[in-house]
Amino acid sequence: MLAKRIIPCLDVKDGRVVKGKRFKDICDVDDPVKLSEYYNEEGADELVFYDITASFEKRNIFLNVVEKVAEKINIPFTVGGGINSIEDFRAALLAGADKVSVNTSAVRDPDIIKKAALKFGSQCVVLSMDVKKTENGYYKVFINGGRVETNLEAISWAKTGENLGAGEIVLNSIDCDGVKNGYDIELTRAIAEAVNIPVIASGGAGNMEHFSEVLKYGKADAALAASIFHYGDIKIKDLKDYLAKDGICVRREYYDAADKV
Repeated sequence: MLAKRIIPCLDVKDGRVVKGKRFKDICDVDDPVKLSEYYNEEGADELVFYDITASFEKRNIFLNVVEKVAEKINIPFTVGGGINSIEDFRAALLAGADKVSVNTSAVRDPDIIKKAALKFGSQCVVLSMDVKKTENGYYKVFINGGRVETNLEAISWAKTGENLGAGEIVLNSIDCDGVKNGYDIELTRAIAEAVNIPVIASGGAGNMEHFSEVLKYGKADAALAASIFHYGDIKIKDLKDYLAKDGICVRREYYDAADKV
């Protein structure tokens, strides 16, 4: 059984980690390098870094911050925001990223997924999807940091991304983001059942049970969270203890051999 992954997310604006609710009401949290180093030591399986205003502001990602984070950690590191070309992919990977996430640019030019997968390998290409349930009950994809609705239906777009060469999907629920009432299980399960690549659930974690639910019933391969980790509501070690006791396979390298599950 493949281990389920626990992934802290750093939403970065103006070089600082921030957090909001439903992609709004953004508040300052901490220094990204400091937080990255902390999560690396706490047993996070991976780290995701989003420059959340790069696409909206039509600029490139903060590569200097990416470089500083990469120097301090030894776990897989995904970066996204303002990635608009193969050259941007290359620059992010050279700065220390292991994987590069595309969202807005992929919607506008889906070929960027195919080109990047052919150039760098599917394992380096992450399709990030910001999804919201519209008034007519459909799950639609949004771009520009959740500001602009597209005509893309979420499940269809996930399948397209996989066919073009994306190696995994980060599924961000706008409705659940920062609310702490739990992940969107229905949406996560629908996407996970529609594709054959890993799906990372994002948006809504408020307690340990929420992680268990999305990993079990949502069929997610990994669970991503931000504020509950940033503010110390849940420690990653404690979360992994809980999940292991709940029968979920997780990595626990920080234990002595005798203590491992």
